[in-house]
Amino acid sequence: MKAIPKNAMARNTAAADAEAYRPELVESDEPRYLRRQKPVEIRRKKFGGKSAAFYRNIFLALLIAAVCAVSAYALGNFLLHSPKVLLLKPDQVEVTGNHIVAREAVLAPFYRDRGRSVLRIPLDTRRTEIEQISWVQTASIQRILPNRIRVDVSERTPIAFVRNGTELALIDESGVILDRPKEEDFHFPIVTGISEELPRAERGRRMQNYQEFLRDIDLVNVQESRDARIDRTPPSSRVSEVDLSSSQDLRVVVVGLSTRDESRAVTVHFGIDEFAKKYRTLVLNFGQWEANSGCVYSVDLRYARQIPVNADSIACSEQSSTQKKR
Repeated sequence: MKAIPKNAMARNTAAADAEAYRPELVESDEPRYLRRQKPVEIRRKKFGGKSAAFYRNIFLALLIAAVCAVSAYALGNFLLHSPKVLLLKPDQVEVTGNHIVAREAVLAPFYRDRGRSVLRIPLDTRRTEIEQISWVQTASIQRILPNRIRVDVSERTPIAFVRNGTELALIDESGVILDRPKEEDFHFPIVTGISEELPRAERGRRMQNYQEFLRDIDLVNVQESRDARIDRTPPSSRVSEVDLSSSQDLRVVVVGLSTRDESRAVTVHFGIDEFAKKYRTLVLNFGQWEANSGCVYSVDLRYARQIPVNADSIACSEQSSTQKKR
């Protein structure tokens, strides 16, 4: 038997292995139809995937909301309709801060609220009505549960008398004309040239000039008292009347300047500025003017270089006779 060389044997073995792993042969060995696999069972959660705890929380939230709604309704019904919150008597309205203003005047706007819950009273409307009272500058109103109202009034402060026709009324720094209470005793200069026909803003500006004048001349008293050339009486207390009819000239009636007759009234034109300087000039020179003229009844301080004395038309003798008649 002829022997087969080893090399030939190795080549045959390699060829056989290649034949055995040919792709087309391997593919043909696989089964044509695959076996249908058993489907995987998917377990679905009940209630769309929400847990029972979630729905329990929803139920509790709805329950709490319902309880709150019922409680709010009951509370609102109590606050609006219960007899315990109704305004029934005037004693339920507390009024503070009033001295001149009568309590009855403050209570008057609340009469229409009788039998109404304090929560339904329009506080802003009532405050506006109370501030229409001439002596009331500002007012504040508060509810005090269950059934009380508190009104705090800030009254106006008068600073002068004003001629109102044939009678004297009072006026404050804003130019508001006030009724004069009979039981009160005030000591102010008389202001003329202001009436209710004058716009409120213009009245306020002129009253500011009046206040500035009084402040400035009182400073002169502090400065001059050191030199003992005038007494310590506040100059503003010597002012008897202030004419504000002109916005360019403050015309003032002053008493107590004459050493011969302290009751003599002297009309002084102060202009609109430098009141302290002009009043100092008036005090320091009045004695000399009186010595030269014999009687001084008017002085014009509006001019820087000259001071007209007794330039007004009224004569000193006429003024003296008029004062005697008064």
